[in-house]
Amino acid sequence: MITRGFAPTASADRYIQQLVKHWSHKFATSYADGVGEVPFSETTRASFTAQPDGVAIRLETPDAEGAERMRGVIASHLDRFAFREAPLAYTWSDES
Repeated sequence: MITRGFAPTASADRYIQQLVKHWSHKFATSYADGVGEVPFSETTRASFTAQPDGVAIRLETPDAEGAERMRGVIASHLDRFAFREAPLAYTWSDES
């Protein structure tokens, strides 16, 4: 299942770098040129892309329950790094 999300912020690149560094202690993350990748498991992964007006999120999960849980994980972590402007206004949409 693919879920796309967006969180408006002027500090997208900085927050993505912080997320990737935070999760690098548990997962084989990567970051380059405003794009961060986090493979949470063999079936669950997220990519974060810095855009001028926010963070674009692509989440891949095996099912809807996993997507819902990971949305919460991602939002709570992003909000932690964006504490000065949190909570961010997330929008999510599922692809079929």
